[in-house]
Amino acid sequence: MDSEDRKAVILKAIIKNYMETGEPVGSRTISKLPELNLSSATIRNEMSDLEEMGYILQPHTSAGRIPSDKGYRFYVDEILREKQIETDELKELMFKRVDRLETLLKQLAKIIARDTNYAAMISGPSIHSNKVKFLQLSKIDRFKLLLVTVAEGNIINNRIIDIDSEISDSEILNLNLLINTSLNGLTIEEINLGIMNKLRADAGVYGDIVDKVLREVAAVFESATDNLEIYTSGTTNIFKYPEISDREKASRLVNAFEEKDKLKEILSDVNEGCENGVKVYIGNEVPVSDMKDLSVVTANYEIGEGLRGTIGIVGPKRMDYEKVLKTIRTVMASLDEQFKNDE
Repeated sequence: MDSEDRKAVILKAIIKNYMETGEPVGSRTISKLPELNLSSATIRNEMSDLEEMGYILQPHTSAGRIPSDKGYRFYVDEILREKQIETDELKELMFKRVDRLETLLKQLAKIIARDTNYAAMISGPSIHSNKVKFLQLSKIDRFKLLLVTVAEGNIINNRIIDIDSEISDSEILNLNLLINTSLNGLTIEEINLGIMNKLRADAGVYGDIVDKVLREVAAVFESATDNLEIYTSGTTNIFKYPEISDREKASRLVNAFEEKDKLKEILSDVNEGCENGVKVYIGNEVPVSDMKDLSVVTANYEIGEGLRGTIGIVGPKRMDYEKVLKTIRTVMASLDEQFKNDE
């Protein structure tokens, strides 16, 4: 570790310790950090340099050091720089992962339809736990801000926020710290009125920006469900069964598969509390009216970090339920294995 790196680590340690204790920080405290492995004398020299550079202050003789405004600025800029790097890396990883997942789900739908001789449908993963992971505001122009929302599962969304008056870069930094401190790790349900009111109050004159951020965050999670992708295969397999092959029933079934919004009524359900996580709809139990002559078997899959989707198999009421359940278990195991290897 060169001198510049040592100085940065020591400065961050001083700021963190001071933020936690409110007491000046001495070299002995810093020397206990395992990542430094430096003598107290070396640390004192680095702290003297940091003081000369204006990053820390000594409130009185023989006392430890406290951060200066310049030191806090370095700390905040480093946090935001690290978060930006993390966000960029998450975007790159997620784009690759989503592309691979889409291809995989399409292939699985075809395999299920072929192996069962029924119709198959699989929903792409949506956010299940709805936790806020990271939020970042940045200036686009005088009256527009970009809000980047990263949700659990590394779901990333960009939205533009219009503002009524200009805001400085330093004020944006302060807002970012305030918003992330208040919301990180919370689900939408946990962001209650008390939290929102405190956040608005702490934001002061920028309470209107906070209101817009909260609305946009809620919209991100809502759209994640509305924009659910559904992959289907094997619709024509159903027409092999005489009891559902007449023209009227076939037309209704094709209509149901073409209008993906109808399938969402089945695939957006979470099969919690069901035996082995599997739900079986028979005839009139099917929530889609155009499928009342059929049976549908569904099961949820999870691929980590709150991402959950649903596998569905559609067939006649006399479908081979044992074979269908075996196929679903095999597919879920395959998905689990695929994405364990990505971790």
